[in-house]
Amino acid sequence: MTATTPRRRTVLGAALTAALTAGCSGNDGPVRSLRLATGPEGGPYNAFGRSFTEAVTVGRRLTLTPVSSAASVDNLQQLDDGTVDLALTTADVAEDAVLGRDTFARPLGLTAPARVYVNYLHLLAPADGPVRELADLAGRRVATGAVGSGLQVTAKRLLREAGLGVRQQSLGLAESLAALRTGALDAVFWSGGVPTPAVSELARELPLRFVPLDAIAAALRERHGPVYAAVTLPTDAYGLRGPVGTLGVGNYLTARPGVPEDAVRRQLEILFDQWATLLRAVTAGARLEPRFAVSTGAVPLHPGAAAYYRSVYG
Repeated sequence: MTATTPRRRTVLGAALTAALTAGCSGNDGPVRSLRLATGPEGGPYNAFGRSFTEAVTVGRRLTLTPVSSAASVDNLQQLDDGTVDLALTTADVAEDAVLGRDTFARPLGLTAPARVYVNYLHLLAPADGPVRELADLAGRRVATGAVGSGLQVTAKRLLREAGLGVRQQSLGLAESLAALRTGALDAVFWSGGVPTPAVSELARELPLRFVPLDAIAAALRERHGPVYAAVTLPTDAYGLRGPVGTLGVGNYLTARPGVPEDAVRRQLEILFDQWATLLRAVTAGARLEPRFAVSTGAVPLHPGAAAYYRSVYG
């Protein structure tokens, strides 16, 4: 991870302070101006982040600006160096960050306003191809997600647990699906909501096999804890003939500890008021409930979030 110089931190801190105190008038309070690291253009984090920032900013004294990124790992690195104030990330990457393990050489100071929704791990292969079960990946050309993404962390961890060596290619979703379509790849890992529009589009053009991953889900949960869960791709998704067991990974909205409590409370007010519309962009049928939102594992709740949940839900 690239170290941030003291001068850069000072400049970033001064800029944030100026942004947070700008615009005071009467009793209206300060205009808060924050930056949210989302994900790559066209991805679900980017879609959710843009919808969320628009909802938060409209008619509010809080300006939230989306910042495109490579996703989870990149987002938390930006959060740590002060480039952004808020970030979307998968639960496994967030836990690695606060514990200072795997991708992260030291613990990062971060908090979580909420657990937002669950990603479903997809393992896609052409229906008439050689990959019919997880073990068939051995020696095959497999896309494991873009560099800096939470998917790459999860996919590599899964392959290591299964004892499989593959010819990994670090590609984003669009590039992965294009390569699968042309036969340049044997299989693709993807982690996102259900249904993911780009996957649905490919499934209409190319008969796909959705490889079950439920057998490895239990082993990953035993080794890495409740950041992983056994979930099911439903029959009505992607024209499946039956449900497919797979691995679920939560998504967190994270924040620097220094983000003002009132700004976090305002965000959560919007999130809980408009969750049905906001989550529609990334996953069908998801619900956001307090008992779900506060389940952020090793990542502590932001003080503003803790106060919000106590005031609204007791």
